[in-house]
Amino acid sequence: ASRVEVPFEKIAKPASEWWRGSTGESVKAILGPSGARTLQELEFGRGTAHHGLIAGRIGSGKSTLLHALITSLATSYSPSELELYLIDFKEGVEFKRYALHSLPHAKVVAVESEREFGVSVLQRLDQLIVERGAQFKNLDAKNLIEAREKHGQPIPRVLLLVDEFQMFFQEDDRLSSEAMTLIDRIVRQGRSYGIHILFASQSLAGSASLPRPVMDQMGVRIALQCSDADSRIILADDNPQARLLSRPGEAIYNDKNGLIEGNNRFQVAFLNDEVQEQMLSQIAAGAKKAGWTRVPIVFEGNAPAVLEDKFPLSEQVMGAWQAPPKRILGFVGEPIAIKAPTALGFRRQSGSNALLMGQDEMLTTAMLTTTLFSLAAQLSPKHANFWVLDFTPIEDDATSPLETLRDGLPHPFRLGKRRELPQFLEALSTELKTRMELENGVTGLPSHFLVIAGAARARDLRPDENAGYNIDESASETPAQQLSKLLREGPELGIHTLISCDTVANLNRTLERRSIGELDMRVVLQMSNEDSSTLIDTPAANKLGSNRALFYSVEEGKLEKFRPYRIPNSAWLTQIAGLLKNKQV
Repeated sequence: ASRVEVPFEKIAKPASEWWRGSTGESVKAILGPSGARTLQELEFGRGTAHHGLIAGRIGSGKSTLLHALITSLATSYSPSELELYLIDFKEGVEFKRYALHSLPHAKVVAVESEREFGVSVLQRLDQLIVERGAQFKNLDAKNLIEAREKHGQPIPRVLLLVDEFQMFFQEDDRLSSEAMTLIDRIVRQGRSYGIHILFASQSLAGSASLPRPVMDQMGVRIALQCSDADSRIILADDNPQARLLSRPGEAIYNDKNGLIEGNNRFQVAFLNDEVQEQMLSQIAAGAKKAGWTRVPIVFEGNAPAVLEDKFPLSEQVMGAWQAPPKRILGFVGEPIAIKAPTALGFRRQSGSNALLMGQDEMLTTAMLTTTLFSLAAQLSPKHANFWVLDFTPIEDDATSPLETLRDGLPHPFRLGKRRELPQFLEALSTELKTRMELENGVTGLPSHFLVIAGAARARDLRPDENAGYNIDESASETPAQQLSKLLREGPELGIHTLISCDTVANLNRTLERRSIGELDMRVVLQMSNEDSSTLIDTPAANKLGSNRALFYSVEEGKLEKFRPYRIPNSAWLTQIAGLLKNKQV
């Protein structure tokens, strides 16, 4: 008797009426029945109802409400009328289905999102306000309704939906302050430009929430089962009615800023997962038939980045070889923001070497692999030489991705183990000496990239173990001295070094402090506060989780969090390498 369930498909619009709605006046979404004969709709864009809040404890039906809302919007309006930015901060995959079906309305879908990514979405909406402000000024329009009339074509409304939005403010830091500033600006200015915000949370109590001036801008309030305190926050101090809600899905809709006379009870329509999957498939098929090819930007928090999904250099691979760029990019992962992939940038200048630090050697090897692969895609075989010393352990039945690169790329690619270290360093030292003596510079000479993977096991580089090496007697320098000189003098002459190591203690045993200082680009995985502060001047790496890394540029003082690429599929590497072989030099 306490279970009330109204199937969403019973109240939804038939497929023949999908995408017929217009967001010119406002945007509406069916939420469920209100009484026996009426339906409760959420509406933004009319009166003071431009932004909204949703609150409901665990099990109250909040997730069901969000899915019903999104599905209702996606069936009512075409992508030219409505754009969605969907962000979920909590652990789970609630919004992943919209990415899997490439919901054409979705510009962004974030699952288990990071605060940095959320802030980048707010920055994008803030920029959209600036862009629409200039557009409306040219049209001599005061708001979206006038702009659409004068423009003659749909200007879509935009809805940002954030679940567990209080994660923006979980720490009192720069990100929290920036998020608050952006949210305040969007809720105040966005309404004129058709940009709306809907925030949802299990609880609005506590310090990590919105200040009262911002809350007052949220004209629409939806309260599911919640405590007396949350009811008074989301509705009004004298409106505790939400604490009286007795069953999952029962809710109060209030579009009068929480005033008690604005309460309207309704039942959230239950949207079965299978039914929603069918509807999303129909929407995707209809979008494809109508020529919609837009794919949302997808951020999946705890999943590693996949280079194969969107290789940044696809155009370079398919085109003819170009002249070497002044800044050669080695891609290492996807950023925790809406921006270009994170990359090491190699220039012919002092310090242009890279250090990759972390005990997860699979990840550091993956980043070395994607970096070298990216370099090879930009530089023709006559403009790049690779020298790779691999000290990382490989399982007996596994093939190193570095071996795949050696066998597949058309570039000069030497892959060695411990015994080849003296010969590699000697050959590069000779090349360095030759280039230092050139009078006309090294502009036209190829770049050389030396990689030392797993430097912690390169015992022969340690000063107290060099004497045992049987190297050319004519050479007056030890391997450690040769490497130090390559790090110091090499980058300006087109010889760059990339080193991976597991711990700072092992790095200090392998390289001199002066040599470490020549590694200006640093990628770090999770490590202790002390080690993090030593390498990147901040303890931030101690807070990194799985599939997270920080990129730090000593020269620029830039710190960027990103998701490292996993080891690319060997078949894909071989395929792209084959395309590089067929290009004309």
